[in-house]
Amino acid sequence: MGNRGSVLTSDLEEPVIVPHAAQKSEKKYSFESLFRSMHFALLDNSCREYLFLADFFMVEKNAAKDLFTAVLGKTLSLFLKQMDTYLESCFDAIGIFLCIHIVHRYRILMHKRSVPALDKYWDTVLEMSWPRFTYVVELNVDSVSNTDPQKLGVIDIRPHYITRRYAEFSAAIVSLNESFPDEKVNKVLAALQVEVENFILRMAAEFPLRKEQLIFLINNYDMMLAVLMERTSEDSKEAESFQQLLTARIQEFVEEVLSPAFGGMTAFVKETEPLLERGQGQVIRPDERRIQQLVRGFASDWKRSIENINQEIMRSFSNFKNGTAILQAALTQLIQYYHRFQKILSQHPFKRLPIRSELINIHHVMVEVKKHKTTF
Repeated sequence: MGNRGSVLTSDLEEPVIVPHAAQKSEKKYSFESLFRSMHFALLDNSCREYLFLADFFMVEKNAAKDLFTAVLGKTLSLFLKQMDTYLESCFDAIGIFLCIHIVHRYRILMHKRSVPALDKYWDTVLEMSWPRFTYVVELNVDSVSNTDPQKLGVIDIRPHYITRRYAEFSAAIVSLNESFPDEKVNKVLAALQVEVENFILRMAAEFPLRKEQLIFLINNYDMMLAVLMERTSEDSKEAESFQQLLTARIQEFVEEVLSPAFGGMTAFVKETEPLLERGQGQVIRPDERRIQQLVRGFASDWKRSIENINQEIMRSFSNFKNGTAILQAALTQLIQYYHRFQKILSQHPFKRLPIRSELINIHHVMVEVKKHKTTF
């Protein structure tokens, strides 16, 4: 949205745009800026006219409104006609939404001045604007739904430009909607979010390896979450949804990235722990050869494997801070697996195996892991 939101804050009651002065400076204005200028002029003049008519003709309430309409009715009709003409060909959902919120604020401003003369006019502008806004957002929903990933050219693991556009658009609408919440907005944005999530999954499916799919998903979820949290409150529905998706995919990626070097150990832990927890240790027949391979394999490769994991994660994620967080999650998971592996080997029927003497002390592993600890 950039600085377009200023029409609702610092520029809301700024002086109107003077056409000949703007023409000399060759400055360009967005529609919502022109809308604000025109309607601030309308508001100011309407307040003066209404109060003058009520005082001069000594009328109030409906009689004052009728007299006001007789004086400014054609002007209001001209404004509505101009708005209707613009909306017919407008596909700028953010611009329309800004105009809707200008109306909300100007209505409050007029009520503070005790002038209800434009209430019906404001209602009419909103009745014209809301259908067009929802229609334009629905067009975006259909566009994302019908997008074929195979027609988008080369896809890499970095955040895709379509998800970036969605994040910026959604963040703009959500941040504006927080001041005057409306369920219509939540409904159309929810539909758009569903289609974007489906689109990301279709894009991820273009990668042959599950690890690449997860990297692509994490990069895109992380980027969208960052944009949403920067521009909206942290408890927005959109931010919460992408946080859950991001967390789930990171957990899955951690398992994937540990698998090549430590998959045998993690599989052994997952197979054996449930049996020991159920008190079925006596039925386990230790596979000494398998356990020897696991212990010696870990002892010979664990440092090099940790460094390889570090390099792979740092190469894979466009957000360095997110990458370091994922690295910490992976190394923490490794420590937990190794601790559980040692705990299993300390119990019956494994505690008498000679290979236990070759186990690397877990504190040595933890010291190595701390070398990769993030500094921020």
